[in-house]
Amino acid sequence: MSYNKTVLILIFVLGISTCFGQIKLPKLISTGAILQRDTELKIWGWAAPHETVVLSFDNKKYNAMTDAKGNWQLLLPAQKFGGPYQMVFTGTNKITLNNIMFGDVWLCSGQSNMELPMQRLKDKYPKELAEANNPSIRQFLVPDQYDFNTVHNDLDSGSWKEANTQNIAEFSGVAYFFAKDLYAKFKVPIGLINAALGGSPVESWMSEDALKKFPDAYAELQQFKDSTYVAEIAKSDKKRQEDWYSDLNKKDIGFINGNEWFLDEVNDTGWEEMSIPGYWKNEPIGNVNGVVWFRKTVNVSKEMTESEASLWLGRIVDQDHVYVNGTLVGTTGYQYPPRKYKVPKGVLNLGKNTITIRVINEQENGGFVLDKPYFLAVESDTINLKGNWKYKLGATMNPLKGQTFIRWKAGGLYNKMIAPLLNYKIRGAIWYQGESNTYDPNTYASTFPALIANWRDKWQIGDFPFIYVQLANFLKETDAPTESNWALLRQAQLSTLSVSNTGMAVITDIGEWNDIHPINKKDVGKRLSQEAFRLSYGESKVSLCPVPEKAKFKKDKVEIEFKYADSGLKVKGGTTLHYFEISIDGIHFVKTSALIKGDAVVVWHSEIKNPKVVRYAWADNPAKANLFSNDDLPVSPFQIKK
Repeated sequence: MSYNKTVLILIFVLGISTCFGQIKLPKLISTGAILQRDTELKIWGWAAPHETVVLSFDNKKYNAMTDAKGNWQLLLPAQKFGGPYQMVFTGTNKITLNNIMFGDVWLCSGQSNMELPMQRLKDKYPKELAEANNPSIRQFLVPDQYDFNTVHNDLDSGSWKEANTQNIAEFSGVAYFFAKDLYAKFKVPIGLINAALGGSPVESWMSEDALKKFPDAYAELQQFKDSTYVAEIAKSDKKRQEDWYSDLNKKDIGFINGNEWFLDEVNDTGWEEMSIPGYWKNEPIGNVNGVVWFRKTVNVSKEMTESEASLWLGRIVDQDHVYVNGTLVGTTGYQYPPRKYKVPKGVLNLGKNTITIRVINEQENGGFVLDKPYFLAVESDTINLKGNWKYKLGATMNPLKGQTFIRWKAGGLYNKMIAPLLNYKIRGAIWYQGESNTYDPNTYASTFPALIANWRDKWQIGDFPFIYVQLANFLKETDAPTESNWALLRQAQLSTLSVSNTGMAVITDIGEWNDIHPINKKDVGKRLSQEAFRLSYGESKVSLCPVPEKAKFKKDKVEIEFKYADSGLKVKGGTTLHYFEISIDGIHFVKTSALIKGDAVVVWHSEIKNPKVVRYAWADNPAKANLFSNDDLPVSPFQIKK
C-alpha cells in the first residue's frame, strides 16, 4: 500500500473517531435558552464513551463522565432568575452557548388553536406585531414530527427565538399573550416550548404505556408501527388525490388553455347569479362537488389604482384560486385559513375590474362561509363584495375521499415531540385541544386525565400545574334543548378539574360560530395566566371563570353554588338568564327559569317536580349563555346529576 494511501486512511479513521467523540447537546440546550429557575437542573448530552465533559458556568466548573453508550449528564444547582449567562462545554471539542437566561419555562401544547401563530392574528393585533420587543420572552418551536416505533431523546431541529418584530409572527398567539401577562406581573424571563399540532387528538400525545388502558388507541399505535402499512396508506392517499385533481383539471371547461374563465375577455353574460357569502347547494346546480367559477365586476376609483390593495374573501370551502383582471393574486389549499390577499399596485384599472374565483370543493358543501368579511380596499376606499356574483359550473366530480392523517395517530407525536423534552424542567403546561376528540367525548373524560397523569409521570417533577382551555362556542346556535358532543366534551374538561393542580379557562363567550379558530387569543392567554397566578405563583387575588361547586336538588327547584364567584354573579347584557335546562329522567330536558340568589343560582320550572338533572349552556354554540361573574368572566357550561 502506498504511503499517500496509508496517510489518507489514517486521516479518515482519525476524522471518524474525532466526529464520534465530540460533545453534542440537545436542541433545547442552545444559545438563547431559558432554563427553569429556582430548581436543580439536569444538563445532559452525548459524547464518546468514557469521555470527560466540563461545563464552565458563572466562574464555576461542573464535570461529567459519559457512560459506555456516550450519554452524560450533570446537575446544575438552582439559579435565581436573570441573565444573560454564557455556558462553555469542553471535551474533545468546545461548545459555547451565549445569552442563557433563567426564568420560568412553560410547555404549550395541543392542536391548532394553540399552534395558531401571531402571523394569523396580524389584523386583529397589528400593534402587538409591530411593537414586539421583549428579549425576556422566548419561544422554542418544536418541529411537527411523529414516530410510532422509537421514543426519541432529541429533536431534529429548533432554536430559541426572542419576541421581537423579526420573530413574533411565528409565536403561538395564545402562548405569547399568556407569557406577556406573566412577565408584566413578575418581570421574570418566560420560556415557551411550543409543541402543538393542528388536528391532533389527545391520544397522539400519549406514551405507549399510557395507551394500554385504551384498547382502541393502543391497537392503532401497534398497527401504525408497521412502516410498510403506513407507506401503503400514504401512497394510496397521494395517488387518489393526484388522480382526482388530474381528472378535475381535465374536466374543468373553465380551465381550457387559452380560454380560461379568469381572462378579461370571457363572456359571462349567460352565467347564473348567486349571493355571496353562501353555499351553492341552495342554487340550481345543487350540492355538487368539483369546480365552480365566480366572477364579479367592480368599479374602482383612481385612489385604489395608486397603491397595493387588500382583497378579503372570508373563508372558502375548500380550495380557491383568485384572479383580478386575469392576474392570479392568491390561492389557498384548504378551507380553514382566512382569505386575505394582496393586489399589487398596477393590477387594478380605473373603472371596471373583474374578480374571478375558481372554487374547488372536494366533499360536502362548497361555497363561501357566512358572517365573514368580503371586500376590496385601500386605506382611503373600500368596496363591499357581498351580494350577487355570476357563477358557472366548471366540472362535476365524485366526492374525494379524505386522506388518512397519519401524523395524528396514537402515540406518534408523544414519541417525537414530547419525549425529547422530558429532561428539560418546566414550570407547568398550558393546553388547548379537544376539537378533534368531539367525535367521542365520553372517552375523552378518561383519556384527558390520563394524559395529564402520563406527562407528570414522565417528567418526574411532581404534579406540575396543568392549565387548559375549555372548548369555545362553535357551529350554529340552537334554541331548543339539544344533545351536543361539544357540550359533552366541555363537561369532560370540567370534570378534569378534579385532577390535582389543574385549572381551566372558559371561553364560550369569545368563540365564532363559523370558525373553529376564533381570533381573540388575547383573552384566552389572559384567562390562562390568571389560572397560572393561582396555581403556580400563589396569588390569591385573581379573576377566574366560575365553575359549579355543588347543587341542591329540592322538590320544585335546584340551587347551584359556584366556585371562583367571589366577586359575585350577574346576568350579562340583560335581566333574564338563558340556557338553563332541567330534566326528571336525564333524557328529556326543558328550558327553565333561573334567578341569581347571592353566589348561587336557583333553577325551576312550574311543571317539573323532583328534577334529577340540571344543565347550563348545553349546546355546540351557547353564544347567548349570559351567566357571568362580576369580573366579566363566563361561568363554565355544566351538567349536574342528583
